[in-house]
Amino acid sequence: FHLLSRLRSNNTLYDLPGEKKPGQRGRRRKYGRRLGTTTEMAAQVQQKAACYSVRLYGRQRDVVAYDQVVMLKSLQCPVRVVWVFRKTRWVAMFTTDLDLSVTQIIEYYGARWKIESGFKELKQEIGSCKSQCRNAQAVTNHLNFCMMAVTLTWIYADRLKADPERRHKVKGRTSFAFSDVRRIIAEAALDENFARVCPKPGNPPGNSLVTVLLRMVA
Repeated sequence: FHLLSRLRSNNTLYDLPGEKKPGQRGRRRKYGRRLGTTTEMAAQVQQKAACYSVRLYGRQRDVVAYDQVVMLKSLQCPVRVVWVFRKTRWVAMFTTDLDLSVTQIIEYYGARWKIESGFKELKQEIGSCKSQCRNAQAVTNHLNFCMMAVTLTWIYADRLKADPERRHKVKGRTSFAFSDVRRIIAEAALDENFARVCPKPGNPPGNSLVTVLLRMVA
């Protein structure tokens, strides 16, 4: 597997080791010359940075960045480091996958917030962390049900013709939240035609949607 993360400001970077010269005694060096810390290199390479167009946080943005393949002693392998420069600050990311482009590294790293939001939706909004089960299989089934609920909620949101209205509005943010989709589903569940999709417990038909979903999870 490959790593993609953020570098600390005091990480020391080294150049790639050169080829062993003919007749040179001893083993080939593992690391090249010391390039400096992440902060020191950021000051050196800022003038060489180029502009990239990346898909970040829901829209296309222009990002000023510079990349270089260096060696990290903590990982003992070459990594690609990408410095992203903003007006007054900078961020340094690295990955062990040298085949990734600068655009891909920035976009993959920018998607981390969506992953954290997904964990919050699964644990707090749906309640996967509130299981009272003690049996291992029961805990696994509970988690599967929660993940199915999250998946169905976002599938429902993806098929809406218009974006839901954000209940708790935030300045500068137009996207809707997971709770807004849940509210729409709750309102739809109170409709009289909802029993056709999710029959009342009593005499449910054998081919109902709920029966199929439960069978898939089990």
